[in-house]
Amino acid sequence: MTETTSTQVRVDAAVGPRPIRGLRWWIVGMICMLTVINYVDRMTLSVLAPTIREEFGMSNAAYSRVVTTFLLGYTISQALSGKVLDRIGTRVGFMLFVGIWTAASMLHATARSVFQLSAFRFVLGIGEAGNWPGAAKAVAEWFPIKERAFAMAIFNSGSALGAVVAPPLIAWVALTFGWRSAFFVGAIMSAVLMTAWFLFFRTPAEHPRLSAEEREYIAAGQAEADVVASGTASRRPWLSLFRHRQVWALIAARFFTDPIWWFLISWLPNYLKSERGFSLATIGMLAWIPFLWADVGNLAGGGASSLLIKRGWSVDRARKTVLVGSALLIPLGVAVVINAKSDALVIAAVSVIAFAFQSWIVNVHTIPSDTFPKQDVGSVFGIGGTAAGIASMGFTLLVGQIVDRFGYRPVYVMVGLMAPLAAALFLVIMRRIERVPALVEPAA
Repeated sequence: MTETTSTQVRVDAAVGPRPIRGLRWWIVGMICMLTVINYVDRMTLSVLAPTIREEFGMSNAAYSRVVTTFLLGYTISQALSGKVLDRIGTRVGFMLFVGIWTAASMLHATARSVFQLSAFRFVLGIGEAGNWPGAAKAVAEWFPIKERAFAMAIFNSGSALGAVVAPPLIAWVALTFGWRSAFFVGAIMSAVLMTAWFLFFRTPAEHPRLSAEEREYIAAGQAEADVVASGTASRRPWLSLFRHRQVWALIAARFFTDPIWWFLISWLPNYLKSERGFSLATIGMLAWIPFLWADVGNLAGGGASSLLIKRGWSVDRARKTVLVGSALLIPLGVAVVINAKSDALVIAAVSVIAFAFQSWIVNVHTIPSDTFPKQDVGSVFGIGGTAAGIASMGFTLLVGQIVDRFGYRPVYVMVGLMAPLAAALFLVIMRRIERVPALVEPAA
């Protein structure tokens, strides 16, 4: 190389944008923050439920129907958002769905009837559902397999962090400015972060701030099934995904456990008020504690399976070990809740349930990227989310009826049975966690 050519290379390198070290972790950090805001918006109604129920004169059954309208929108969007994200891409897809949920959140402040509140919850569900298949798709694009569970844990910790932040923040805003003002909190944060997302996010192939070294590391760690030597990998037709046992195992895992989380985020403030006598201020001070432990469980569950894989365990063995252990913790927490006399013990036991659920679900969330090529991850994740939404709608309606007639004890018993059932079905249906080959279109 001549001196002139060498000088030109140095000049060109200086002109280009400077690479960001560990860019993939910054990307998942942004997704985590989006998830925090998602949950602040989502839990605003839950925190304010005792206040809003009094103003609108809602029974437990009526409140369950309002929550179910959110789940209906969420479920419909789960069926479609994964496919939309696979088609239009992660960057634009996130902007679309965050824009929808931001507008819907602000509209809650204008509600003057239960019907209007339900309608706005439905639209909020449409928007918020896109966060999870979008995040799963981004993780599949940006992370090698051995890091995916921990990356999923980081983004998914946003759900627990949002649930931690929401009770004290929303209670303070509502007590200071009125409950309607509280619905603007998450919406403002969403608008700010979406601006940053638009300016910063790209896929690894397109990102100008990704170093060559990190790009090579990501590519080398992708599943062999995602690397097609000849031809082009393409998305599978949606219905054809149901031919694979991996999809049915995911459906079973989420159908019987997602209702547990929805019960916690939708009903915990109501439970603490009606059964334990908490005020709105006390709810704001204490209701965040179980969700802090949920965050710990999320990081512990994702970190544990990733660490086991790095130490040489197979994906199958590592994921199943954490899944089974997490599922067995939930009935232990339930047993304490239904027998505890002190408020402190109840909070601690609910914290165990939340910890175990998040440890479980973060590993379930890796199943689409563990078992399918990245072209299909969004769609597979959306199918699992649809099953989860259907089950959660049914369970939420059932909770309203049961609580009005019998109280919370039978509901907690059901919660304690669901996780072991889900784990057993997952093991039987999945048999072994292994990849489905990419669908290849021959090169022209």
